[in-house]
Amino acid sequence: MKIKHQLAIFNALTRLLVILILWLMLPILVENVVYRHINNGLVEKKKKFIDHLNQDEINDFIQNSDDSTETYSQFSTLHSEFLVLSRLPVKPNQKKTTFSNDNRIIEGEENEYRILQYHFTYENQGYQLEIGSSLSEVNDLTFIIRFFIIIVLVVILLVTFLADTFYIEYLLKPFYKIIDTKIRRVNEPEAFDHTPINAKSRDFRELDLVLNQMMDRIAELFKKEKQFISNVSHELLTPIALLKNKFENLLQNDSLDDNAFDKIASSLKTLDMLKKIINNLLLISRIENNQYAANENINFHEIITDLQEDLQDRIDDREIEFSNNIQHNFAFTGNKILFHILIYNLVTNAIKYNKPNGSIIVADGFWNDKYFISISDSGLGMTESQIEKIFNRFARISSDQDGQGLGLAIAESIASFHHIEIKVDSIISEATTFRLLFPEASKHN
Repeated sequence: MKIKHQLAIFNALTRLLVILILWLMLPILVENVVYRHINNGLVEKKKKFIDHLNQDEINDFIQNSDDSTETYSQFSTLHSEFLVLSRLPVKPNQKKTTFSNDNRIIEGEENEYRILQYHFTYENQGYQLEIGSSLSEVNDLTFIIRFFIIIVLVVILLVTFLADTFYIEYLLKPFYKIIDTKIRRVNEPEAFDHTPINAKSRDFRELDLVLNQMMDRIAELFKKEKQFISNVSHELLTPIALLKNKFENLLQNDSLDDNAFDKIASSLKTLDMLKKIINNLLLISRIENNQYAANENINFHEIITDLQEDLQDRIDDREIEFSNNIQHNFAFTGNKILFHILIYNLVTNAIKYNKPNGSIIVADGFWNDKYFISISDSGLGMTESQIEKIFNRFARISSDQDGQGLGLAIAESIASFHHIEIKVDSIISEATTFRLLFPEASKHN
């Protein structure tokens, strides 16, 4: 996931947490405001009632009931309010005014009320005044307020998330430009763009400057390594060529006996092997240092056909059946020579470790939307531990076979250069398959 999306999600989660806190605190906040308003209204009604109260009105309000309870009750038409005046004995330390929520049944209908209870004494007689205000409308209003606020908060969350996404995209634009134009070219120091990135952030300008300095050092190291490879190529191969020339001249001397002739011929063979090892190591080094161009269109069927013609003698000597089953015309851009070496090394490896009268099948296809070329043989097979080591330099599956153990190391270097993945499947004494998975499968017929 990109950093801009991570930041936007983080900000959205932060806002969501704030919304949840507000949602939990909202009922308390709303109730405090609403109850304060209702309490003020009840106190005002109490004040008006007490201010106009006299003994005659009390006598009119209080009615003697059958159970000797002296109570006066008055209700509003819609049961939204009530007033109850009762005679009670005076109690010491009794609070004069209290507020509470309670359910009351009025004319068979139960409702929740906010109730003010006021205890007072009039002419040495204790009284309790209860004034209630219905909470049904308040509860409905509270629900509407909560619902409205949560809708507003969700809308704010979505709007700010989108705003954050675009704003972070704007802030990180120089960062992605640095990645696209500079960091991804770390393997191509010669093509590195040293143009300063236009960024308002001081941090991004500093990053750009450090990357430019780093790539300057890398380019210098690449240059020195190329020079070193060139020097090694000259300093090692030139003496080998001179020695080989001298040994070949000695072979022309008729005075040599058979023993001397054999020793010189063996020395020539050793020099050829040494020259081949040096050339292979230099090839790997040049590949890993990106000293080859990769801008040629490669025809896989043509390469396999040419290789079959070149290796036909070796194939016939081992009486191997070779099948070229390339069917797809997959468009791929790379280096023809290097790719020829890659396939050559894999096919010669299949010939070398195959059984007499065996088979080699070269095929292609698509796997997980990736184009692949597979080279299968009916040879000796390999164990898991052998498969793990086959791409190491100078690694050999069998000491009975000729070679320096560099063929598969070169194949892996070439595959890596072309961003190709090599997968190996093998069964002991049955078969081995090398599968080349190409980086994309967008163009094929």
